[in-house]
Amino acid sequence: MTTLRQLRVFVAVVDTGGFAAAGDALGTSQSSVSHTLAALESQVGAALVHRSPVAATAHGARLLPYARATLAAADAFDAATPARTPTTGTIRLAVTPTAGHHLVPELLTLWHAHAPGIRVRLLEGDDVEVAEWLATGAADAAVLVDAPAGTGPVVARDEFRAVTRTDHPLAGTGPVPLVDLVEDPLLVSTAGCEPQVQELHRRAGLPYRPAQRVRELTTLMAMVDAGLGVTLMPSLAGPMLPAGLAMTPLTDTLRRVLTLGAPTTRPRHPLVERILDLTAGHLPPDRPVGPAPA
Repeated sequence: MTTLRQLRVFVAVVDTGGFAAAGDALGTSQSSVSHTLAALESQVGAALVHRSPVAATAHGARLLPYARATLAAADAFDAATPARTPTTGTIRLAVTPTAGHHLVPELLTLWHAHAPGIRVRLLEGDDVEVAEWLATGAADAAVLVDAPAGTGPVVARDEFRAVTRTDHPLAGTGPVPLVDLVEDPLLVSTAGCEPQVQELHRRAGLPYRPAQRVRELTTLMAMVDAGLGVTLMPSLAGPMLPAGLAMTPLTDTLRRVLTLGAPTTRPRHPLVERILDLTAGHLPPDRPVGPAPA
């Protein structure tokens, strides 16, 4: 019979990318991790993890969401039992890089001040990954972009802005139409924001022809800083910009609402209920639209 320990080992090996790292995360030895995973694979009759490099097999990828959901439910059950202290434990929070940079320090400070027994483990990914982790149980809560009304408390509002070098002719000139940037090569990130950039071009009646598509925001900013083009980013990313870059508002922009959300298809972890209440009670419902443009 499959045990929760076996599932924890399976998930930890995939998440940490190694047997030794999984052992460290679980407080056990690499040998114990290896034997436990082998026993689980024997029970299911298939390999779940490739050994070199460490990654889920096709069978493992198919079973991984069920393992995550089972563990999330078990952890929530354990936290909800009368024998447990309801304000002590660990929750997993999924965030995007821009939310993580600007919002997470504020949220963690708030939660620690009012519920110091709650520990938060961060998972950082793009918009699609964050939503998937919340749905599958990899995360107990998440900062979601444009979630349905009622999902949870609003933690920020922001908008898309042009990012250029500070010596660009349009830098710091005030709101500019997107058409004024068409002579510059367009650089875009595939890590969650590309659909909004495409929509901005559709609204402006402009063809969407990115010169380069990269995943990492640091790479994107370095390319703009090198004079290889311009980009469009959420205003929450403003504090991440190096000194040589500036944000300029757009005359016709897209605005986002960022919400602290919890699962809707399974019971919430009791500690998630606590941070939702804290957030709703201490953060104003009408959050500012990101930092002021440079």
